[in-house]
Amino acid sequence: MSEEKEKLTREEKIEIFEKEFLPHVEALKTFAYYLTYNDNDANDLVQETYMKAFRFAEKFDKGTNAKAWLFRILKNAYINDYRKKSKQPDRVDFEDVINYHKSDDVTDNKYLNLKEESIEEMMGDEITKAINSLPPEFRTVILLADIEDFSYKEISKIIGVPIGTVRSRLFRARNTLKDLLKKYAFSLGYKDYRSGKEEE
Repeated sequence: MSEEKEKLTREEKIEIFEKEFLPHVEALKTFAYYLTYNDNDANDLVQETYMKAFRFAEKFDKGTNAKAWLFRILKNAYINDYRKKSKQPDRVDFEDVINYHKSDDVTDNKYLNLKEESIEEMMGDEITKAINSLPPEFRTVILLADIEDFSYKEISKIIGVPIGTVRSRLFRARNTLKDLLKKYAFSLGYKDYRSGKEEE
């Protein structure tokens, strides 16, 4: 029988929060944005994730992957929010989110422009649009595997599906992206040497 974890003091929780959880705010905002494709909803999810992480800090095993633990909380919060959306349509104003971050000094300005910096600038508009056009279950595994660099096992725990399903979704997501981006790649001068002919 496993022993119940010892309760943490507020100071201990704050220390874990600042050292283990806050460094991942940028990645969480990216993940939240790609789940919701909406700035307000993404920021709501990140706030909810951090509130739950602080509240249940005792459940986090120090020395393990805090990022994966936070992503799992965020994914569950997203699922719960999706189920309640029709009953709770109100959203937090984006300015309130910015003021929240500034007033509590939990982040710096680089996190507030996350979408533009880590997605659009990193990959370009066409790739971003292609990823956004994927079904949510494909978009999620692409983000977790190819942008956040989680292992199959970690992704399996985060989204709550078997590893085989993760592999299958990722394979199909990458193939779909390849088809969507083929013409774009040729327009940039890339050639498909495997087929022995160039795209017109």
